[in-house]
Amino acid sequence: MTVLVTGARGQLGAAVCAQLAAAGQRYTAMASSDLDIGDGAAVANTVASGSYAAIINCAAYTAVDKAESEPEAAYRVNRDGAENLAAAAKRAGIPLLHVSTDYVFDGSKTSAYQPSDATAPLGVYGASKLAGEQAIAASGCRYLIVRTAWVFGEHGNNFVKTMLRLGAERDQLGVVADQVGSPTYTGDLAAVLIAAAQKMSAGSCAELDNQLHHYGGTPSCSWHHFAGAIFASAVAVGVLAKAPLVNAITTADYPTPARRPAYSILPHQPLTDLLGLAEPSWQRGLQQVLATTR
Repeated sequence: MTVLVTGARGQLGAAVCAQLAAAGQRYTAMASSDLDIGDGAAVANTVASGSYAAIINCAAYTAVDKAESEPEAAYRVNRDGAENLAAAAKRAGIPLLHVSTDYVFDGSKTSAYQPSDATAPLGVYGASKLAGEQAIAASGCRYLIVRTAWVFGEHGNNFVKTMLRLGAERDQLGVVADQVGSPTYTGDLAAVLIAAAQKMSAGSCAELDNQLHHYGGTPSCSWHHFAGAIFASAVAVGVLAKAPLVNAITTADYPTPARRPAYSILPHQPLTDLLGLAEPSWQRGLQQVLATTR
């Protein structure tokens, strides 16, 4: 199996490529600078020129706040790029595995979001990702869409990296406590995408083909709780000399151009059961990230 990985230098794409390499599996890594998925002709040529068993799309416009002032850029990647990859996958007769987001919801629920729940994005980023989902579903290609949340890992920029930087610079900081979600480690999510690609490329798989699944880390928590755990763990392993004081603040205390869902817990089942994978623990993932920063 040779997999085409788009967005290969992003935090998720890098994790996917690292796991494929470690397993000795063949893959072609395309960073955004190598392949602009918003360019339909380039996508078509790239997919047609290789003998791929599956496409794992990790490319996305993820600048949530910037998207409010750059809607065209967000839609070009998140909607048009998804549509271009789906069209190419259909022509090649191979599955497309695509990553979406909890931002397609408004966060008004008080229980875990299920794939069947009504979507209601609060901003451009979420709306553009939802449009990408819809374009893939309408394309006629074999696909699996995996919605995830609060992604962090060793590569790229993410909340854990930001907290470690601020923790080294400040004695105290405020972190939002009224947003609750599912921190998700890229290593866990990469394993899901690879396992699913293997099953789908081997033949039809009713539980995965043309399906929408959710995948979030456990346990759920607030950003404030997550930050406290990051600092405590960083001190314990010697990454930080001391933990800063973490003050709980509200969303209203920290206004941003884009609104965030206040509640966006995503379950990891049934996807982990279908793939025979362990429960995704963000604490375990956090330890993996900290091990690379010592």
